[in-house]
Amino acid sequence: MSAADGAILICTDLDRTLLPNGSQPESASARPRFRALAAHPDVRIAYVTGRHHALVDEAIAEFNIPVPDYLIGDVGTSIYRVEDDTWLPEHDWQQQIAASWGGRDGPALHALIADMAGLLLQEPSKQGPYKLSYYTPEDWDRPTRLAEIESRFEREGVAANLVWSLDEHAGTGLLDVLPAAASKLSAVQWLIHHQGLDDERTVCAGDSGNDLAMLTGPINAVLVANAAADVRADAAGLAEAAGYTDRLYQATGDFHGMNGCYAAGILEGVAHYLPESVALWAGVEP
Repeated sequence: MSAADGAILICTDLDRTLLPNGSQPESASARPRFRALAAHPDVRIAYVTGRHHALVDEAIAEFNIPVPDYLIGDVGTSIYRVEDDTWLPEHDWQQQIAASWGGRDGPALHALIADMAGLLLQEPSKQGPYKLSYYTPEDWDRPTRLAEIESRFEREGVAANLVWSLDEHAGTGLLDVLPAAASKLSAVQWLIHHQGLDDERTVCAGDSGNDLAMLTGPINAVLVANAAADVRADAAGLAEAAGYTDRLYQATGDFHGMNGCYAAGILEGVAHYLPESVALWAGVEP
């Protein structure tokens, strides 16, 4: 579809953004309304998540969310088009980002930092071809440790994007080591360009630290109301520093009887930028 067709692209994180798997309650009408919006022929949905393809399939079945048009998985290191229930990987994207690691894979990078205090390698199911993931303590000394990781990688000619976030539900830190060319934002921008979509009719939604690049860049973005206070403060500060305060909307609730959390926040944010979207779901009740 070309930008001239006027499609709306909604790029949303899953866990605790679209999926109501956080501690706050979900508005009963929110997901049915999101499904109605996603079903409209002029709306395209991209899930932008740390999950890989198989875990996204599990979320679709468990939470009754729509099969997306696109998947940006593994924190921006994999992209799929979905056509007739077939998931088609975008190999060009992975070839583009691979150069950042200088020909190394995840296990080779792990060997460079495995001895560092506080790093616990995540399960094999949570690793990806260009995503190396760790657990860290919640109170991990991030500035010192991340600087040391960057220094070790630089000495070996590895250009990495280090993305840390907090899993409040589990009370643990999460560190993703990605190619420097890869992020949720850069993957969304690649998708927009290669699918002929329109930046101005794209809205990104998220809730956590690994969404910050996507939420504080040049694309319209919404931070759902259930986001933690420190994430909200970080997002506001980063957007201001980058000159994109007009591109970040923080959902507050009290919108069509919904509380602004999870899917309700996504709908509120999309409506902020594209008011005509409300007509596509306003009549849907739980």
